[in-house]
Amino acid sequence: MEAVVARIGRPHGVRGQVSVEVRTDAPELRFTRGAVFTTDPAGAGPLVLSAAQDHNGVVLLAFEGVADRNAAEGLRGVLLLADVPDADDDDPDAWSVPALVGLRAEREDGREAGVVVGVEHGPAQDLLVLRQPSGTLARVPFVAALVPVVDVPGGRVVLSPPGGLLEGDGEPEDAR
Repeated sequence: MEAVVARIGRPHGVRGQVSVEVRTDAPELRFTRGAVFTTDPAGAGPLVLSAAQDHNGVVLLAFEGVADRNAAEGLRGVLLLADVPDADDDDPDAWSVPALVGLRAEREDGREAGVVVGVEHGPAQDLLVLRQPSGTLARVPFVAALVPVVDVPGGRVVLSPPGGLLEGDGEPEDAR
């Protein structure tokens, strides 16, 4: 299965290096010389990594055939994709994003909360993105206290959100 491991940002310097927004837990394993990445959009790749470095907390990458700042600028916004193994079956708290997308979201009392449409990787924790019944999006921190049940085979997640996080929270029963 392929997953996004980075998003290319702005060029760095004049020799074709780019900054990246890292979206992997193991950048030291992913960003090694010779690694091949497919891309989104597909026309930008595949890209072969020629160098990687940490520059004051910013990951900088260089790719074969990207020799100057103009070529690097053309890669801005491109997503780097790599094969990742499926979630470890021994880890009960590990799910792949494709397994979560499409799951029905409900509250602990059984009320409908929406459908999972994605997962965003935040600086503190991942966020479960829900399309609520009205069509608006909500982001729920993907932590056990707020998402106590993830039942992929049953097609659902159960939420225990604080008041005001989802639509319909805090309204009297008569107002609904």
